[in-house]
Amino acid sequence: QVQLVESGGGLVQAGGSLRLSCAASGIIFNIHAMNWYRQAPGKQRELRELVAAIASGGQTNYADSVKGRFTISRDNAENTVYLQMNSLKPEDTAVYYCHTRTLFPPTSDYWGQGTQVTVSS
Repeated sequence: QVQLVESGGGLVQAGGSLRLSCAASGIIFNIHAMNWYRQAPGKQRELRELVAAIASGGQTNYADSVKGRFTISRDNAENTVYLQMNSLKPEDTAVYYCHTRTLFPPTSDYWGQGTQVTVSS
């Protein structure tokens, strides 16, 4: 059974930093791409924004809104993916979700429970 467990959210002032963690189990972690999404207040699940992605080989991609401020990384030995968030802005306030899509058919999407990040101005 695939499980993704996020941690590290909280309340921070604008300009501050947070580091999110997502511990994965039930998958062969090192062959799976891992993603961080966020869902802003009042937005529907279908409108979750892809914030950052890291491929199995370590290649990364970021939403334009977070480039230069957020860094995604992974520790395959610990089956964990991280999101370092610096220079946080009030518009970064959201619930952040860890996500992966399993490779082998039937492919399935898995989400963590989410962790709240609130940035005060």
